[in-house]
Amino acid sequence: MSSKIDQELFSAHEHALEHQPCPKCGDAPNGGELQLRHGKHGPFLGCTQYPECDYIKPLHQNDGHVIKELGVPCPACQHELVLRQGRYGMFIGCSNYPECHHIESLDHKEPEEESSTPACPECGKGHLVERKTRFGKLFYACDNYPSCKFAVNQPPIAEKCEKCGYPLLVEKKGASGVQRQCADRKCHHIQS
Repeated sequence: MSSKIDQELFSAHEHALEHQPCPKCGDAPNGGELQLRHGKHGPFLGCTQYPECDYIKPLHQNDGHVIKELGVPCPACQHELVLRQGRYGMFIGCSNYPECHHIESLDHKEPEEESSTPACPECGKGHLVERKTRFGKLFYACDNYPSCKFAVNQPPIAEKCEKCGYPLLVEKKGASGVQRQCADRKCHHIQS
């Protein structure tokens, strides 16, 4: 089965952009028009008067567009907070962007909640927070990542090991019930 491919179909959307004036310099006497260009981050619209006019508009959807309105006031300017999709994933941001640059990550925790989590025994600066693997399994890791890569699979307890003095225990579930075990890989002493 042989079929001819109409090459005009591929360039049709490029021709649709022709004669669209540049929003930055298109009103000038020798103003530019938008032209489809390709860069290392994908296709974009650029002005034909480049480098005199540096207008660009990306054609991808990871531009911080609004996914959902949250109905919560922004702590910086009191406009509504919204859920946005950006280049590095979803985040919470102010609906008044670019005037207000307030953003929050999705796993934002209140300061009083963070203080109740055990301190990281490895770096001493961070706290152990609950995380999920890409498969949904829970683990507990230092919030000072990537400078500290300490993590445990069981829930942490801020107590010292009675044998080696390590400052962290974990809650281990076994056939005999829940036990407290030293989080140090060299010790693993079960507490009495």
